[in-house]
Amino acid sequence: MTCEITRDPIKIEEIYQKVVRRDAGAVTTFVGTVRELTHGKKTLYLDYEAYESMALKKMEQIVEEMKERWPVIEVAMAHRIGRLEITDIAIAIAVSAPHRPEAYEANRYALERVKEMVPIWKKEHWEDGEEWVGNQQGTKEYVTGKPEEGDLLE
Repeated sequence: MTCEITRDPIKIEEIYQKVVRRDAGAVTTFVGTVRELTHGKKTLYLDYEAYESMALKKMEQIVEEMKERWPVIEVAMAHRIGRLEITDIAIAIAVSAPHRPEAYEANRYALERVKEMVPIWKKEHWEDGEEWVGNQQGTKEYVTGKPEEGDLLE
């Protein structure tokens, strides 16, 4: 199990190498990048912040959940924080399994759970303003200002 919060660029080959193994017939990778257009607005860049120690604990919890559901998998994931430019990798997840269905399902599960429960916030910077996004699913918004450390830990 390898989970990481980093300020450095994520190298997908390194994430892949953490899960590749002789008994795995499938390795799926997900790479989430910074896109230029969001809801019709041109994004200039994003700032990601995290409650780092809790974020790592939550990521490790997700891996434990995955291993209970798919005992044959290996998982590695990294989320970048700090300023990210358009096309930069924000998150990378790799899952290996003996067969592809488990690898695909587990990888998607990891991504959805990260977006749901890991305390990482992003501030979107546009041509005409900026805004903190309450959580990565976009289901919770902040009224004003930067999120506080425990805001998403309900």
